[in-house]
Amino acid sequence: MSTPPLVDARGTRCPVPVVRVARVARDLEPGSTVVLLADDVAARSDVPAWARMRGHAVELADEDGWTRYTVRVGAGPGAGSATRST
Repeated sequence: MSTPPLVDARGTRCPVPVVRVARVARDLEPGSTVVLLADDVAARSDVPAWARMRGHAVELADEDGWTRYTVRVGAGPGAGSATRST
């Protein structure tokens, strides 16, 4: 199993985190995963909204001052759901 692509958008502001993760996700096969790191407060709502519109699933995990978003591309049934873990 290969390591999923990592998009580090920490230190950037809306809409950069979504634009960067979308750019990577569009080239991935359904079922693939991409990880986004972001510290922009707006990303907490923007990334799940983008994922929902594109049929992806996203899981959020709070880190120390930033959030890790694990996006599963074209997740199928239940796609676009956002789950949070701490």
